Amino acid sequence: MTTVVALPVIVPLLAGAVSLALWQSRMAQRVIGVIGTLALMWVSVDLLLATWREGILVMHMGGWQAPFGIVLVSDMLGAIMVVLTAIIGLPVAIYSLSGVSARHEHFGYYPLMHLLLAGVNGAFLTGDIFNLYVWFEVMLVASFALLILGGERAQMEGAIKYVTLNLLSSVLLLSGIGLLYGLTGTLNMADLAVKLRDVEDPGIITVIAMLFMVSFGIKAAAFPFFFWLPASYHTPLVAVSALFAGLLTKVGVYALFRAFSLIFDQDVGYTHTLLLWMAGLTMLTGVLGAAAQFEMRRILSFHIISQIGYMILGLALFTPLAIVGGVFYIMHHIIVKANLFLVSGVVHRLKGTHELKQLGGLYRTHPWLGVLFMVPALSLAGMPPLSGFFAKFILIRAGVEVQSWWIVGVALLVGLLTLYSMIKIWAEVFWKAQPENTDVKAVAAPVQGGGLWLMVVPIAGLALLTLFIGLYGQPIYLLAERAAMEMLDPSLYIEAVLGGQGS
Repeated sequence: MTTVVALPVIVPLLAGAVSLALWQSRMAQRVIGVIGTLALMWVSVDLLLATWREGILVMHMGGWQAPFGIVLVSDMLGAIMVVLTAIIGLPVAIYSLSGVSARHEHFGYYPLMHLLLAGVNGAFLTGDIFNLYVWFEVMLVASFALLILGGERAQMEGAIKYVTLNLLSSVLLLSGIGLLYGLTGTLNMADLAVKLRDVEDPGIITVIAMLFMVSFGIKAAAFPFFFWLPASYHTPLVAVSALFAGLLTKVGVYALFRAFSLIFDQDVGYTHTLLLWMAGLTMLTGVLGAAAQFEMRRILSFHIISQIGYMILGLALFTPLAIVGGVFYIMHHIIVKANLFLVSGVVHRLKGTHELKQLGGLYRTHPWLGVLFMVPALSLAGMPPLSGFFAKFILIRAGVEVQSWWIVGVALLVGLLTLYSMIKIWAEVFWKAQPENTDVKAVAAPVQGGGLWLMVVPIAGLALLTLFIGLYGQPIYLLAERAAMEMLDPSLYIEAVLGGQGS
């Protein structure tokens, strides 16, 4: 039964290998892109259901028991993240059928997409801190290749900043791993949680924890390490931007949740206070950066940063309700943010630009697109009854319960400024008339034929999912509540991985 834990990694790796083997056939790669992500959805949901029924699942690779062997672990947080990966992977694969050119497909778009999905799922499921680093590197290789696909100047400039900061993050992470191994003699995360309790000098643990906080903070694009994201996410293909926006920074957030609930829980008063300030400043800098932008994907990129702050807020407050809110927010945001980038791709397909000043009139010519934009946009801003409202409500209530009034005020202010940005996009892109002095060379002819519907179907599907979470959020809340319960009681994870050795 535990082999189901490995399938979310094996399926995209296999799909990528087959796609690479059929390099010469564009149609085969496109078909494998959809079938592979559909299979990933199947095995991911199966893993989530198995984890819900049976508790934390552990697969000991090669039959070697932890902590000596490599393990894959599916607790509720990991299983939720794997399902979210599939929820984004499938719509992006369908969208890519019309949104990715033959030239980019020839450069290896589909094998790289599958490799990225495998790396993301590997990071979510690994129970070994060094293998977390390995999966981060797999993600970095795949994402860097996708970022520069096509070799345009803007892509190369963004990629340099992206890879430089992420390599710095990798160096810090590897340094922290080395120090942990020297201190405890183990790399298994459950075993680390046990052995760090016996370290006589808690100060050295806190110092190592700071290395991990900075490293994962860079991966998550948290303050003050965020500037690589808005410099790079607006440059690649829209399908790639959507994949990045939905998944990549969330792996950093996941790593923060995992490390600072399981491994580094010795000095919560210090580490989580730092996380609280990181959350507040991340929210503010992201939303203020978005308010100053007038290019659609740049606005959305800065809003990734601000929303990361809400997720870290749930971890920083570290109460049951706050953790529930953080996990709920991750689930809501991954869907909403990827969808907004997909909408921006349709806008570009219709008008040939992302610049707000050159856009306008889309609500009159394509009212359905305006509706599909408003659903994720208002959800991002936290308007009821959409998913973002409940995610923010839970976090703000958690802040009120612990009387952390300043962070509650920041969260409310950022919500209002997010609404301002979404209204700005709506007014400039959809509501105002098309500017008469627009350079006609910058505007593409409207799409003819059936190509556009392949881009619209996944957008509509994600919008419906956003509505479902808002109108019927109890199952999502229960999943988040189960994940929070497991994170706040690390003994459950330790016992599942180590058995009697963890006591």
